[in-house]
Amino acid sequence: MKVGGYLCTGCGIGDRLNVKALETVAVREGRIAFCKTHDFLCGSAGVEMINADLAAAGDDKVDRVVVIACSRRAKTESFNFGATPLSRVNLREGVVWVRPEGSDDEMTQEMAADYVRMGCAEIKAMNQAEASGEQQLNKHIMVVGGGITGMTAALEAAKAGYFATIVEKSDSLGGVMGQLKQRHPEHSPFKDPQDTGVAALIAAIEANDKITVHLNAKVASTSGAPGRFNVVIASTVGAGTQAEFGAIVQASGFTPYDANNLPELGYGKSANVVTQLELEALAKAAGDGPIKRADGKVVENVVFVQCAGQRSDKEGQLSYCSGHCCSTSIKQAMYFKDSNPDVETTILFDDLRTPGAGGENFYRSAQDKMVTFRKGKVSTVDANGSELKVNFKDLILDEDANLGADLVVLATGMVPNSGVNIETMADKDENGEVKIPVESILNLQYRQGPDVPQLVSGFTDSHFICFPYETRRTGIYTAGPVRRPMDGNQAQTDAMGAGMKAIQAIENAAVGRAAHPRSGDLSFPSFRKEGCTQCKRCTVECPFGAINEDEKGYPQYNEARCRRCGTCMGACPVQVISFKNYSIETVGAQLKAVEIPDEFSEKPRILVLACENDAYPALDMAAMNRTESNVFSRVIPVRCLGSVNTIWIKDALGCGYDGVVMMGCKKGVEYQCHFVKGSEMAHVRMSKIGDTLSTMGLESERVAVHEVAITDIERAPRLIEEMAETIQRVGMSPFKF
Repeated sequence: MKVGGYLCTGCGIGDRLNVKALETVAVREGRIAFCKTHDFLCGSAGVEMINADLAAAGDDKVDRVVVIACSRRAKTESFNFGATPLSRVNLREGVVWVRPEGSDDEMTQEMAADYVRMGCAEIKAMNQAEASGEQQLNKHIMVVGGGITGMTAALEAAKAGYFATIVEKSDSLGGVMGQLKQRHPEHSPFKDPQDTGVAALIAAIEANDKITVHLNAKVASTSGAPGRFNVVIASTVGAGTQAEFGAIVQASGFTPYDANNLPELGYGKSANVVTQLELEALAKAAGDGPIKRADGKVVENVVFVQCAGQRSDKEGQLSYCSGHCCSTSIKQAMYFKDSNPDVETTILFDDLRTPGAGGENFYRSAQDKMVTFRKGKVSTVDANGSELKVNFKDLILDEDANLGADLVVLATGMVPNSGVNIETMADKDENGEVKIPVESILNLQYRQGPDVPQLVSGFTDSHFICFPYETRRTGIYTAGPVRRPMDGNQAQTDAMGAGMKAIQAIENAAVGRAAHPRSGDLSFPSFRKEGCTQCKRCTVECPFGAINEDEKGYPQYNEARCRRCGTCMGACPVQVISFKNYSIETVGAQLKAVEIPDEFSEKPRILVLACENDAYPALDMAAMNRTESNVFSRVIPVRCLGSVNTIWIKDALGCGYDGVVMMGCKKGVEYQCHFVKGSEMAHVRMSKIGDTLSTMGLESERVAVHEVAITDIERAPRLIEEMAETIQRVGMSPFKF
């Protein structure tokens, strides 16, 4: 092992710090081969200096690099040396920029020296990451669902040179969009409904030799991993088939909410109360002529009831807005006005929402056609023979009112076709069998359950801010209304994004790279079998279904499914799980490399374990704003708070650290954890750390766990300062030596 250190003096580092002293620390205390300085390390000359040492022959060749400069989040392209192990020492944002001009130079130098020692200790505990050997290139994507979302995803993949297979359970493509007369406008001037485009999509698919379609088919079994999903496709009209795919796009769409749950609105009591989808059938049957009710009467007065059974806190109803319903009612009101301008069309709404670029134009166009909009909350719909009376509270006049109608149309919303909710799979019947209330979509042969996990309301787990399309099953992406409520235009855009993500997964799987958010990482977890206690914590806690168990109960890793979060490493009570470039040793060596002053120096030490996705960037941005941070803190970025093993906390406190601050992403329903459950599991683990501290004779306040968003630029440094205040109150650690 030959480690080369490279220290940048630019960006104020050389002006504020004693660079010669830091070189000495790196070589003598960090025990690396040498430490070179450069005034512009990220420039071409600086990078060439490093590359020359990496390419040298014999004893001059460097095989590991310590870059002592700026944050690991900065200049990532400049300091990219392939598979060469690399440690980044953050002197710019971590030291110079968080210390005010004219501050105590001795303290600042101590801070910098500690970070240099930490970087040198980390690199010596790291090993070169290599591909797992599970690599396979399969440029074939399975698309589950043949609606406009699925068809668009397949076509986009084919345009990019990949193959696609559509699995559709019905006897035709088109999905819900295929049942509509027209769709919302998707291009300027956004004034009138337009053709659904389904026929054109089907024709394009039939003409594309890269796309295969299975109708009357379902996915009977899915196993494997990105690059090598093994799928059994079962046909209801003939023999099934088995195939391998590189990635999967689930575009299983939605089912309309059951209006039979709304008897107060007249559904089921009168054939003249219909849902939006049922009105589409009447409109298609009418063609360009007047729309007729089921009894043959031409509709002359129609009332649209928005939010029927949705945006409601009543049991059995939908709590959310389904996104498309207001625009759909506007479109359907135009059906009537375009066939006969004299038809009375009234849309009763609480809040009118028309998302999308042309939503406002579409609404204005309906007003121009004399569609009536009234802000009102409907309570009941009375049926007297063939006549209907809609009772509602007028929210503008603040009075009860009613309207007569020939036809009432209910905007009932959408229920996602997400398959089995694995969170409720523990429910069993009287025979001890697992109760699965709905049919599985993917039939995953995963220990963790047959379908991708769901969020609230049954939509597939895919955070719309941090990682749209991503699910907790690597290589499987969801799109369209199964992911979140949306209209047809949004669904097609969604399909394009999911298709591109699937392609990214295929290419990553071909070379063994990790998926988002650690795209490009070749590392994967391994474990020492002789030390494993078969406790199954790693298997259970893995957020991505990457770990099964062999016949003897030992963990069985599926590296291609792994996101490299390290949650399994944090869960292991005997510390036998590690990655080549991230392990118990790499972090443990860093925290032990810090010099701990004795108890009489009045210089506490605070260890900060910060998530690299949210908390560490927040601290970086605070430094860019020149926000002062506590000089006694030492920050170590971790892949995820879920990767934090309690041994790090014990070792830190045992070494004489006075406090530990852990910063992870937001957890819960509105989580922002890039590894979904990591932060939440860390909070659970650390909630029990008090027992450990009490056995050590330490106060529980010495360990604090916080949820930190990437936007908490002012709050993150303040949390560290709060720990400093706590230490001042409870006193220095008794373990200092």
